[in-house]
Amino acid sequence: MRAIVIERFGGPESLVYKELPDPEPQPGHVVIEVKAFGLNHAEMHMRRGEWAEAAEVSGIECVGLVRACPGGELPAGAKVAALMGGLGRTINGSYAEYTSAPVSNVAPIESDLPWAQLAAIPETYATAWTCLFRNLELARGQTLLIRGGTSSFGQAAVNLAVDAGARVIATTRKRERFCLLEEIGAERAELEGPALSERLPEAKQLDAVLDLVGNSTILDSLALLRRGGRACLAGWLGGLEPIADFNPLLQMASGVYLTFFGSFVFGTPGFPLDDVPLQAIAAQVAAGRLRAKPSRVFGFEEIREAHRVMERNEAHGKMVVVRA
Repeated sequence: MRAIVIERFGGPESLVYKELPDPEPQPGHVVIEVKAFGLNHAEMHMRRGEWAEAAEVSGIECVGLVRACPGGELPAGAKVAALMGGLGRTINGSYAEYTSAPVSNVAPIESDLPWAQLAAIPETYATAWTCLFRNLELARGQTLLIRGGTSSFGQAAVNLAVDAGARVIATTRKRERFCLLEEIGAERAELEGPALSERLPEAKQLDAVLDLVGNSTILDSLALLRRGGRACLAGWLGGLEPIADFNPLLQMASGVYLTFFGSFVFGTPGFPLDDVPLQAIAAQVAAGRLRAKPSRVFGFEEIREAHRVMERNEAHGKMVVVRA
């Protein structure tokens, strides 16, 4: 099979095309013919050698057709989504014609949506849904702040939260992106930056904050919450640097909750993938209730350009690669 491999750690030019053996069917795994896959910042960090683990073939998610499933959990030819379960990290991932994923990390996702649109759903929407409705326990009528709202993850979270009846405020670093956030349902957009807790009228009143900027803003996010409010840290758009000298005794308000979610846990006993209603989300996208239109679509031979766009922070949403 044709695959895109990390020849060495470095820039986009370190991604090269190579012929590899097709994955062998094995118990507990599903061999998938990859039709399309979403692009993720994690893959950029893996390519650079900045991630703890990186397989030769990158790619943490895909959509495609079941080629083989020795355990019989899924029929051959079924349309599926696969994400995490070591894909692209400890086992070869989705940047290939075929991949083999643990059956615990593969879900049926029957839909008439085109592959490019279907590929914009799995990782982004599964993670956003879990953060909102499991970690933050978001409920109708609550006020939610999403920091990093114009990222693909942020846009999915805005979609889901608005559809669930929440009041959503979202941030972006560029004023010209305010209109996008309002178009997808945010009540208001705010300029992302330091000390947002000192500028936001709803400070100390928010029910929840989904922080996708990361360690550089999470303490400020905690300062925005009401008593009993929840913050979920789930992204690192602001970089991977740790919080310096974090001392909860001095830096956290009493009575607020700090939670974390990393999608690498999908498929583990505590975080089964079937907890996420991917099929229902695809149906809502098809019905126009949720948006999952890729910001850009690349061909399989354009992976280097796709990574260059991602590296320049010019994606403006979810980018996907279509193989078929």
